[in-house]
Amino acid sequence: MYSEAELQSAVAAGALSREAAQALRDHANGMRNAPVADEEHFRLITGFNDIFVTIAAVLLLVACAGIGGAISAGAGGLLVAGAAWLMAEFFTRKRRMALPSIVLLLAFVGGVIAIPLEIIDSTDPQFSDQTTALIGAGIALLAGGAALVHWRRFMVPITVAAGTAALAATAVALIMAAIQPLVGRDGMENVLLWLLFGAGIVVFGFAMRWDMSDRARETRRSDVAFWLHLLAAPMIAHPLFHALGVTEGQNIGAPAALGVIVIYVLLGLVALAVDRRALLVSALAYVLTAMTLLFKNFGMVELNVALTGLVIGSALLSLSAFWGPIRRAVVSPLPDQWRGRLPAAA
Repeated sequence: MYSEAELQSAVAAGALSREAAQALRDHANGMRNAPVADEEHFRLITGFNDIFVTIAAVLLLVACAGIGGAISAGAGGLLVAGAAWLMAEFFTRKRRMALPSIVLLLAFVGGVIAIPLEIIDSTDPQFSDQTTALIGAGIALLAGGAALVHWRRFMVPITVAAGTAALAATAVALIMAAIQPLVGRDGMENVLLWLLFGAGIVVFGFAMRWDMSDRARETRRSDVAFWLHLLAAPMIAHPLFHALGVTEGQNIGAPAALGVIVIYVLLGLVALAVDRRALLVSALAYVLTAMTLLFKNFGMVELNVALTGLVIGSALLSLSAFWGPIRRAVVSPLPDQWRGRLPAAA
């Protein structure tokens, strides 16, 4: 059994022609009666060796952080970033191992971020809110630069999402620094949430740009889009559900619970149209919380969790089983210009 990633690698290495690879996909799709795009492949684990290497790498990175912390402020982050880069030279660039590559990328960017944070923390500064936001913007920009350097060397798909997150954090921090004197500390939380929502929409649009460049989802661009969608989803979902009081654990009533369900259905329609399940997964925790509280308010205290799991689990399993036909029903009424940019429906 060959994975989609292995087929792509074989085509890139010249071991298999693009036409032969597509013929193999078509044959497998015909047996499953679903297009490759609907399967939403992405590389995470190619074997248990990925897990083994990841555990060893994490142990080494933790050791580097501890040793560096004992030396001086900033040394821990520097050692972690350096060790992550050196390990990536072998496990990412030569071995092309998926899970270790993701962990090493996150460790490298995290180590770069940790260097200034450790130095600042060691001085125990007293900054104003505006200054703190500006420093945060600078650190986020540094993280974006680290992600860009890593992408140019190793081209791990999640790197684009990491860099995009850093740039989004930079923009949000700069805006907050500019408007903080106008809204004050009390109003900053609501401003932050809606800035996060706006950034999520922008990231979602960026993800769609990558998706539209590979509608058949046969190249690395599809993996890049997957991680961007996974980044955008919570940025969009959290502010919406926070506005309904779900994130604060309030005893929400029927109108708020109905609002949660309506929003989730709308997110589901978008997920079906773009053939990405990240929106559904990111909003799932909020829907579970809302329905659990709703059943509890109706007196079903002992069975509220069980009933919630029954309703949501059944709905998601049905959606998964009939994803192709349901998606076709959602995509068919869309204008031709839109359909021409979306992945093909089953």
